[in-house]
Amino acid sequence: MRRHRVVAVLNPPQSPFELACAAEVFGTVRPDLPTHYDFRICTRFPGPLPTTIGYPLLVEAGLDALTEADTVVVPGWQPPGGEVSVEVLAALRAAHRRGARVVAICTGAFVLARAGLLDGRRATTHWRRAAQFAADFPEVVVDPDVLYVDHGDVATSAGTGAGIDLCLHLVRTDHGAGYAAQIARSMVLPPHREGSQLQYATHPAPTRNGESLAPLLDWAADRLETPLTLDRLAEQAGLSGRTLARRFAEQLGVSPGQWLLGRRVDAARILLEQTDLPVETIAGRVGLTTAVNLRRHFRARVGTTPGAYRRTFGEARTPH
Repeated sequence: MRRHRVVAVLNPPQSPFELACAAEVFGTVRPDLPTHYDFRICTRFPGPLPTTIGYPLLVEAGLDALTEADTVVVPGWQPPGGEVSVEVLAALRAAHRRGARVVAICTGAFVLARAGLLDGRRATTHWRRAAQFAADFPEVVVDPDVLYVDHGDVATSAGTGAGIDLCLHLVRTDHGAGYAAQIARSMVLPPHREGSQLQYATHPAPTRNGESLAPLLDWAADRLETPLTLDRLAEQAGLSGRTLARRFAEQLGVSPGQWLLGRRVDAARILLEQTDLPVETIAGRVGLTTAVNLRRHFRARVGTTPGAYRRTFGEARTPH
């Protein structure tokens, strides 16, 4: 099968890190994993392209590269809200019309909005630029708190690290949770952060020893098949239920129940991909108890049924 073609549109001065978010996920060849993507870069005027950190990038392809893209990435735009040429806007609209997925990282959302691709839709960008984004584009429903928003054909993310989260989310959508988790593991990253998670915590780092939730999260992730009530989690953490809920909100931006449900659905995705276990058995293994319960939460979170997900991403479908 032909590989999925990802093309990033660059603009001077380009942020190398925001470009690297997409390049690392879509463009790195990993010897122990199948390669599903081809990645390239383009710009309006090919040649040396200035960056935000002083050295130039040599970009050899022009905007005509977008005519062959399956996914177009706009990895930031400097200055945010600055001028976007009619040629770039026309190329983005044409790619979208013919079915390409158009993705913005950080301030790249300004470009998608200027192209009219976000009219009447939810979108996000870096929290520092959210007020400017909302003022510049009142027709866009700006959500300043979330990590990313994916509409299928168009997606936006918050700053830098959230761009990696969005790219991994797109890989999960294309090739399943197991493949995306392997890429994340090679990047030494958590396998998945929900798009609805807060961009930043109210307390960016634990202020005292023992406040980090990481040990508790690891403990719970190893026991998904067991009843994990708020009281049991709080007891394991040595905290009251109220204090634990507050720390989840501060550090993760979600409640303990929301976090736990996300992990259980993720575990179900991987079992659906990698095993032939019945849905009822999978439900028990991930702590969702019954097939009915699993189907309900799976559809709400993933947008499809467990059976349809397995038919799409089951490992028997694609030999590695």
